[in-house]
Amino acid sequence: MKITGIKTFICHSYRTNWVFVKVLTDAGIYGVGESTLEMRELTVETAIKELERYIVGRDPHDIEAIVHDIYRDAYWRGGVVLMSALAGVEMALWDIKGKDLGVPVYQLLGGKVRTSVPCYANGWFAGAKQPEEFAEKAKIAVKAGFKALKWDPFGKEYMNIDPKALKEALDCIRAVKDAVGDQVHLIIEGHGRFNVPTAVKIGNALAEFDILWFEEPIPPDDKAGIAWVRKKISTPVSGGERLYSKYDFVDYLRMECADYWQPDVSHAGGIMELKKIASMAEAHYIPICPHNPSGPIANAATLQLAACIPNFYLLETMSNDIPYRNEISTEKVVFENGEMLIGNAPGLGIDINEEAILKYPYEARNLRHYQGNLTDIRPADQTQYFK
Repeated sequence: MKITGIKTFICHSYRTNWVFVKVLTDAGIYGVGESTLEMRELTVETAIKELERYIVGRDPHDIEAIVHDIYRDAYWRGGVVLMSALAGVEMALWDIKGKDLGVPVYQLLGGKVRTSVPCYANGWFAGAKQPEEFAEKAKIAVKAGFKALKWDPFGKEYMNIDPKALKEALDCIRAVKDAVGDQVHLIIEGHGRFNVPTAVKIGNALAEFDILWFEEPIPPDDKAGIAWVRKKISTPVSGGERLYSKYDFVDYLRMECADYWQPDVSHAGGIMELKKIASMAEAHYIPICPHNPSGPIANAATLQLAACIPNFYLLETMSNDIPYRNEISTEKVVFENGEMLIGNAPGLGIDINEEAILKYPYEARNLRHYQGNLTDIRPADQTQYFK
Protein backbone atom coordinates (compact mmCIF):
# COMPACT_ATOMS: atom_id res chain seq x y z
CA MET A 1 0.00 0.00 0.00
CA LYS A 2 1.26 3.47 -0.93
CA ILE A 3 0.07 6.99 -0.13
CA THR A 4 -1.24 8.79 -3.23
CA GLY A 5 -2.27 12.20 -1.92
CA ILE A 6 -3.82 14.51 0.67
CA LYS A 7 -7.12 16.39 0.59
CA THR A 8 -8.09 19.19 2.99
CA PHE A 9 -11.45 20.55 4.05
CA ILE A 10 -12.34 23.64 6.10
CA CYS A 11 -15.71 23.77 7.84
CA HIS A 12 -17.01 26.88 9.59
CA SER A 13 -17.96 26.06 13.18
CA TYR A 14 -19.15 29.41 14.59
CA ARG A 15 -16.31 30.46 16.89
CA THR A 16 -13.64 29.08 14.55
CA ASN A 17 -13.24 26.75 11.55
CA TRP A 18 -12.45 23.05 11.67
CA VAL A 19 -9.63 21.86 9.42
CA PHE A 20 -9.92 18.24 8.31
CA VAL A 21 -7.37 16.09 6.49
CA LYS A 22 -7.88 13.03 4.32
CA VAL A 23 -4.85 10.91 3.36
CA LEU A 24 -5.46 8.69 0.30
CA THR A 25 -3.85 5.39 -0.71
CA ASP A 26 -3.69 3.20 -3.81
CA ALA A 27 -5.52 0.44 -1.90
CA GLY A 28 -8.71 2.47 -1.69
CA ILE A 29 -8.29 2.88 2.09
CA TYR A 30 -8.13 6.45 3.34
CA GLY A 31 -7.70 8.02 6.75
CA VAL A 32 -9.02 11.21 8.29
CA GLY A 33 -7.42 13.63 10.73
CA GLU A 34 -7.93 17.10 12.16
CA SER A 35 -5.55 20.07 12.17
CA THR A 36 -7.88 22.77 13.49
CA LEU A 37 -5.77 25.83 14.31
CA GLU A 38 -8.01 28.59 15.60
CA MET A 39 -7.77 31.85 13.64
CA ARG A 40 -5.00 30.43 11.39
CA GLU A 41 -6.95 27.82 9.47
CA LEU A 42 -5.88 28.94 5.99
CA THR A 43 -2.25 28.96 7.08
CA VAL A 44 -2.33 25.42 8.42
CA GLU A 45 -4.19 24.21 5.33
CA THR A 46 -1.28 25.42 3.19
CA ALA A 47 1.19 23.72 5.54
CA ILE A 48 -0.71 20.44 5.19
CA LYS A 49 -0.52 20.65 1.40
CA GLU A 50 3.24 21.25 1.64
CA LEU A 51 3.58 17.95 3.51
CA GLU A 52 2.07 16.03 0.60
CA ARG A 53 5.36 15.81 -1.29
CA TYR A 54 6.99 14.19 1.76
CA ILE A 55 4.52 11.33 2.04
CA VAL A 56 3.28 10.43 -1.46
CA GLY A 57 4.68 7.04 -2.45
CA ARG A 58 5.40 5.97 1.12
CA ASP A 59 3.82 3.12 3.08
CA PRO A 60 1.18 4.64 5.41
CA HIS A 61 2.00 2.00 8.03
CA ASP A 62 5.43 3.58 8.59
CA ILE A 63 4.03 6.30 10.84
CA GLU A 64 7.03 6.75 13.13
CA ALA A 65 9.43 7.08 10.21
CA ILE A 66 7.19 9.51 8.30
CA VAL A 67 6.69 11.77 11.32
CA HIS A 68 10.39 11.69 12.18
CA ASP A 69 11.45 12.57 8.64
CA ILE A 70 8.99 15.45 8.34
CA TYR A 71 10.12 16.91 11.67
CA ARG A 72 13.80 16.33 10.84
CA ASP A 73 13.48 18.06 7.46
CA ALA A 74 11.78 21.12 8.94
CA TYR A 75 14.72 23.50 9.22
CA TRP A 76 12.47 25.86 11.21
CA ARG A 77 11.66 23.15 13.70
CA GLY A 78 8.51 22.87 15.75
CA GLY A 79 5.93 25.61 16.11
CA VAL A 80 2.18 25.42 16.04
CA VAL A 81 1.69 25.56 12.24
CA LEU A 82 4.03 22.67 11.39
CA MET A 83 2.94 20.56 14.35
CA SER A 84 -0.78 21.12 13.70
CA ALA A 85 -0.36 20.21 10.03
CA LEU A 86 1.65 17.15 11.01
CA ALA A 87 -0.94 16.20 13.64
CA GLY A 88 -3.77 15.95 11.14
CA VAL A 89 -1.70 13.87 8.72
CA GLU A 90 -0.45 11.62 11.52
CA MET A 91 -4.00 10.99 12.80
CA ALA A 92 -5.04 10.02 9.29
CA LEU A 93 -2.16 7.54 9.05
CA TRP A 94 -3.25 5.86 12.29
CA ASP A 95 -6.79 5.75 10.91
CA ILE A 96 -5.51 3.98 7.78
CA LYS A 97 -3.45 1.54 9.81
CA GLY A 98 -6.36 0.67 12.09
CA LYS A 99 -8.74 0.20 9.17
CA ASP A 100 -6.28 -1.95 7.27
CA LEU A 101 -5.70 -4.20 10.30
CA GLY A 102 -9.33 -4.13 11.38
CA VAL A 103 -8.74 -2.75 14.88
CA PRO A 104 -9.27 0.55 16.72
CA VAL A 105 -6.19 2.73 17.09
CA TYR A 106 -5.95 2.12 20.83
CA GLN A 107 -5.25 -1.58 20.13
CA LEU A 108 -2.17 -0.50 18.16
CA LEU A 109 -0.97 1.54 21.15
CA GLY A 110 -1.08 -1.21 23.75
CA GLY A 111 -4.77 -1.85 24.26
CA LYS A 112 -7.24 -0.12 26.52
CA VAL A 113 -7.06 0.52 30.24
CA ARG A 114 -10.63 1.87 30.37
CA THR A 115 -13.85 1.69 28.36
CA SER A 116 -15.02 5.24 29.09
CA VAL A 117 -13.51 8.51 30.26
CA PRO A 118 -14.89 11.16 32.68
CA CYS A 119 -15.61 14.51 31.05
CA TYR A 120 -15.63 18.14 32.10
CA ALA A 121 -17.75 20.71 30.32
CA ASN A 122 -16.60 23.75 28.38
CA GLY A 123 -19.02 26.04 26.59
CA TRP A 124 -21.82 25.30 29.09
CA PHE A 125 -21.95 29.02 29.92
CA ALA A 126 -22.66 30.22 26.35
CA GLY A 127 -24.43 33.57 26.38
CA ALA A 128 -24.25 34.11 30.15
CA LYS A 129 -23.34 37.61 31.33
CA GLN A 130 -24.41 37.92 34.97
CA PRO A 131 -23.53 35.61 37.89
CA GLU A 132 -27.10 34.36 38.20
CA GLU A 133 -27.09 33.37 34.51
CA PHE A 134 -23.88 31.39 34.99
CA ALA A 135 -25.44 29.73 38.04
CA GLU A 136 -28.54 28.61 36.13
CA LYS A 137 -26.52 27.28 33.21
CA ALA A 138 -24.22 25.46 35.65
CA LYS A 139 -27.22 23.61 37.08
CA ILE A 140 -28.14 22.45 33.57
CA ALA A 141 -24.61 21.18 32.91
CA VAL A 142 -24.50 19.33 36.22
CA LYS A 143 -27.88 17.76 35.50
CA ALA A 144 -26.47 16.57 32.17
CA GLY A 145 -23.89 14.62 34.13
CA PHE A 146 -20.57 16.43 33.65
CA LYS A 147 -17.91 15.81 36.30
CA ALA A 148 -16.53 19.37 36.25
CA LEU A 149 -17.24 22.81 34.77
CA LYS A 150 -14.64 25.14 33.25
CA TRP A 151 -14.96 28.79 32.35
CA ASP A 152 -13.13 32.11 32.19
CA PRO A 153 -14.89 34.69 34.43
CA PHE A 154 -12.44 37.55 33.81
CA GLY A 155 -14.23 39.52 31.09
CA LYS A 156 -11.75 41.28 28.81
CA GLU A 157 -9.05 41.93 31.41
CA TYR A 158 -5.46 41.73 30.20
CA MET A 159 -2.26 41.54 32.27
CA ASN A 160 -3.71 43.48 35.21
CA ILE A 161 -7.11 43.30 36.85
CA ASP A 162 -8.74 46.14 38.75
CA PRO A 163 -10.59 45.55 42.05
CA LYS A 164 -14.02 45.86 40.44
CA ALA A 165 -13.29 43.30 37.71
CA LEU A 166 -11.77 40.90 40.24
CA LYS A 167 -14.82 41.21 42.49
CA GLU A 168 -17.13 40.54 39.53
CA ALA A 169 -15.13 37.43 38.61
CA LEU A 170 -15.20 36.13 42.17
CA ASP A 171 -18.93 36.89 42.45
CA CYS A 172 -19.48 34.79 39.31
CA ILE A 173 -17.47 31.89 40.73
CA ARG A 174 -19.30 32.16 44.05
CA ALA A 175 -22.68 32.09 42.32
CA VAL A 176 -21.74 28.90 40.44
CA LYS A 177 -20.31 27.33 43.58
CA ASP A 178 -23.48 28.14 45.53
CA ALA A 179 -25.61 26.73 42.70
CA VAL A 180 -23.86 23.37 42.30
CA GLY A 181 -22.11 22.99 45.65
CA ASP A 182 -19.73 20.05 45.79
CA GLN A 183 -21.49 18.04 43.08
CA VAL A 184 -18.73 18.79 40.55
CA HIS A 185 -15.24 20.24 40.34
CA LEU A 186 -14.87 23.85 39.23
CA ILE A 187 -12.05 24.81 36.86
CA ILE A 188 -11.04 28.42 36.21
CA GLU A 189 -9.53 29.34 32.83
CA GLY A 190 -7.02 32.18 32.59
CA HIS A 191 -6.38 31.93 28.83
CA GLY A 192 -2.77 32.96 29.50
CA ARG A 193 -3.54 36.65 29.84
CA PHE A 194 -2.26 37.89 33.20
CA ASN A 195 1.13 39.02 34.43
CA VAL A 196 2.79 37.26 37.34
CA PRO A 197 1.58 39.41 40.28
CA THR A 198 -1.99 39.47 38.94
CA ALA A 199 -1.99 35.71 38.42
CA VAL A 200 -0.73 35.24 41.98
CA LYS A 201 -3.43 37.54 43.34
CA ILE A 202 -6.15 35.67 41.44
CA GLY A 203 -4.72 32.27 42.31
CA ASN A 204 -4.73 33.07 46.01
CA ALA A 205 -8.29 34.44 45.80
CA LEU A 206 -9.43 31.18 44.19
CA ALA A 207 -8.43 29.23 47.32
CA GLU A 208 -11.83 30.09 48.80
CA PHE A 209 -13.57 27.91 46.22
CA ASP A 210 -11.43 24.75 46.21
CA ILE A 211 -10.80 25.07 42.46
CA LEU A 212 -9.53 21.93 40.70
CA TRP A 213 -7.04 23.95 38.66
CA PHE A 214 -6.24 27.47 37.46
CA GLU A 215 -5.53 27.08 33.74
CA GLU A 216 -2.83 29.07 31.92
CA PRO A 217 -2.54 31.86 34.53
CA ILE A 218 0.10 33.73 32.50
CA PRO A 219 1.08 33.68 28.80
CA PRO A 220 2.66 30.35 27.83
CA ASP A 221 5.89 31.88 26.54
CA ASP A 222 7.49 32.05 29.99
CA LYS A 223 7.70 28.59 31.54
CA ALA A 224 9.77 29.86 34.46
CA GLY A 225 7.07 32.44 35.15
CA ILE A 226 4.37 29.78 35.22
CA ALA A 227 6.46 27.73 37.64
CA TRP A 228 6.92 30.83 39.80
CA VAL A 229 3.16 31.43 39.95
CA ARG A 230 2.56 27.77 40.80
CA LYS A 231 4.93 27.99 43.77
CA LYS A 232 3.22 31.11 45.13
CA ILE A 233 -0.42 29.91 45.14
CA SER A 234 -2.25 27.01 46.72
CA THR A 235 -4.59 26.44 43.78
CA PRO A 236 -3.20 23.78 41.38
CA VAL A 237 -2.04 25.04 37.98
CA SER A 238 -2.63 23.51 34.55
CA GLY A 239 -1.24 24.23 31.12
CA GLY A 240 0.28 22.83 27.97
CA GLU A 241 -2.30 23.41 25.26
CA ARG A 242 0.16 25.84 23.64
CA LEU A 243 3.12 23.49 23.78
CA TYR A 244 3.64 21.64 20.53
CA SER A 245 5.94 18.66 21.08
CA LYS A 246 7.54 16.35 23.62
CA TYR A 247 10.56 18.63 23.52
CA ASP A 248 8.47 21.52 24.88
CA PHE A 249 7.18 19.33 27.68
CA VAL A 250 10.72 18.39 28.75
CA ASP A 251 11.12 21.96 30.01
CA TYR A 252 7.65 21.86 31.57
CA LEU A 253 8.82 18.84 33.53
CA ARG A 254 12.23 20.20 34.51
CA MET A 255 10.79 23.52 35.67
CA GLU A 256 7.81 21.95 37.49
CA CYS A 257 5.39 24.23 35.66
CA ALA A 258 2.01 22.55 36.14
CA ASP A 259 0.07 20.05 38.22
CA TYR A 260 -2.03 18.97 35.22
CA TRP A 261 -0.78 18.74 31.62
CA GLN A 262 -3.07 19.64 28.70
CA PRO A 263 -1.51 18.83 25.33
CA ASP A 264 -3.79 19.07 22.29
CA VAL A 265 -3.77 16.19 19.79
CA SER A 266 -4.45 18.67 16.93
CA HIS A 267 -1.47 20.89 17.80
CA ALA A 268 1.19 18.70 19.41
CA GLY A 269 2.02 16.46 16.48
CA GLY A 270 -0.76 13.91 16.76
CA ILE A 271 -1.56 10.68 18.55
CA MET A 272 1.89 9.16 19.12
CA GLU A 273 3.39 12.46 20.27
CA LEU A 274 0.67 12.77 22.91
CA LYS A 275 1.28 9.17 23.97
CA LYS A 276 4.96 10.01 24.49
CA ILE A 277 4.13 13.20 26.40
CA ALA A 278 1.72 11.25 28.58
CA SER A 279 4.41 8.67 29.33
CA MET A 280 6.73 11.44 30.52
CA ALA A 281 3.98 12.69 32.78
CA GLU A 282 3.12 9.22 34.02
CA ALA A 283 6.68 8.68 35.24
CA HIS A 284 6.22 11.72 37.49
CA TYR A 285 2.60 11.05 38.56
CA ILE A 286 1.20 13.99 36.60
CA PRO A 287 -2.36 13.64 35.26
CA ILE A 288 -3.06 14.19 31.56
CA CYS A 289 -6.19 16.23 30.73
CA PRO A 290 -5.93 17.04 27.01
CA HIS A 291 -7.11 20.31 25.55
CA ASN A 292 -10.06 19.25 23.40
CA PRO A 293 -12.39 22.07 22.28
CA SER A 294 -12.17 21.36 18.55
CA GLY A 295 -14.05 19.19 16.09
CA PRO A 296 -15.30 15.61 15.89
CA ILE A 297 -12.13 13.99 14.54
CA ALA A 298 -9.93 15.56 17.21
CA ASN A 299 -12.39 14.28 19.79
CA ALA A 300 -12.29 10.79 18.26
CA ALA A 301 -8.48 10.77 18.31
CA THR A 302 -8.40 11.98 21.91
CA LEU A 303 -10.80 9.20 22.91
CA GLN A 304 -8.38 6.65 21.42
CA LEU A 305 -5.68 8.12 23.66
CA ALA A 306 -8.01 8.11 26.66
CA ALA A 307 -8.46 4.40 26.12
CA CYS A 308 -4.78 3.52 26.45
CA ILE A 309 -3.15 6.19 28.68
CA PRO A 310 -3.11 5.10 32.34
CA ASN A 311 -2.70 8.66 33.72
CA PHE A 312 -5.48 10.16 31.57
CA TYR A 313 -7.76 11.97 34.06
CA LEU A 314 -10.42 14.23 32.52
CA LEU A 315 -11.51 14.87 28.94
CA GLU A 316 -12.39 18.43 27.97
CA THR A 317 -15.76 18.31 26.23
CA MET A 318 -17.88 20.99 24.60
CA SER A 319 -21.28 20.63 26.24
CA ASN A 320 -23.09 21.78 23.09
CA ASP A 321 -22.11 22.57 19.53
CA ILE A 322 -23.27 23.81 16.15
CA PRO A 323 -26.47 22.05 15.00
CA TYR A 324 -24.79 20.53 11.93
CA ARG A 325 -21.90 18.79 13.76
CA ASN A 326 -23.58 15.42 13.22
CA GLU A 327 -24.22 16.30 9.58
CA ILE A 328 -20.61 16.87 8.60
CA SER A 329 -19.28 13.68 10.19
CA THR A 330 -20.36 10.20 11.22
CA GLU A 331 -19.54 10.95 14.85
CA LYS A 332 -21.60 8.93 17.31
CA VAL A 333 -20.68 10.02 20.82
CA VAL A 334 -22.30 8.15 23.68
CA PHE A 335 -22.28 10.05 27.00
CA GLU A 336 -23.42 8.20 30.11
CA ASN A 337 -23.05 9.07 33.80
CA GLY A 338 -20.66 11.89 33.00
CA GLU A 339 -18.38 9.75 30.84
CA MET A 340 -17.82 9.31 27.11
CA LEU A 341 -17.79 5.72 25.96
CA ILE A 342 -14.82 4.63 23.85
CA GLY A 343 -15.90 2.83 20.68
CA ASN A 344 -14.39 -0.25 19.09
CA ALA A 345 -14.65 0.54 15.38
CA PRO A 346 -11.49 0.15 13.26
CA GLY A 347 -9.18 3.14 13.02
CA LEU A 348 -10.51 6.30 14.62
CA GLY A 349 -14.07 5.10 14.10
CA ILE A 350 -15.22 8.27 12.32
CA ASP A 351 -15.51 9.70 8.81
CA ILE A 352 -16.36 13.07 7.28
CA ASN A 353 -19.14 14.04 4.87
CA GLU A 354 -17.40 16.06 2.15
CA GLU A 355 -20.60 17.32 0.54
CA ALA A 356 -22.02 18.51 3.86
CA ILE A 357 -18.78 20.33 4.74
CA LEU A 358 -19.01 22.32 1.50
CA LYS A 359 -22.28 23.81 2.76
CA TYR A 360 -20.40 25.53 5.61
CA PRO A 361 -17.36 27.20 4.04
CA TYR A 362 -14.60 29.09 5.82
CA GLU A 363 -15.47 32.33 7.63
CA ALA A 364 -12.79 34.50 9.21
CA ARG A 365 -13.00 34.78 13.00
CA ASN A 366 -10.94 36.83 15.48
CA LEU A 367 -10.09 36.01 19.09
CA ARG A 368 -12.86 36.89 21.55
CA HIS A 369 -10.87 37.03 24.76
CA TYR A 370 -10.23 40.78 24.83
CA GLN A 371 -13.36 42.00 23.07
CA GLY A 372 -15.93 41.72 25.86
CA ASN A 373 -17.81 38.86 24.17
CA LEU A 374 -15.99 35.93 25.75
CA THR A 375 -19.14 33.90 26.34
CA ASP A 376 -20.21 34.18 22.69
CA ILE A 377 -18.86 30.70 22.09
CA ARG A 378 -21.89 28.93 20.63
CA PRO A 379 -24.79 30.00 18.36
CA ALA A 380 -28.31 30.51 19.64
CA ASP A 381 -29.39 27.24 17.98
CA GLN A 382 -26.66 25.17 19.66
CA THR A 383 -27.54 21.53 20.26
CA GLN A 384 -26.15 18.50 22.03
CA TYR A 385 -24.13 16.30 19.69
CA PHE A 386 -23.95 13.24 21.93
CA LYS A 387 -26.48 10.64 23.01
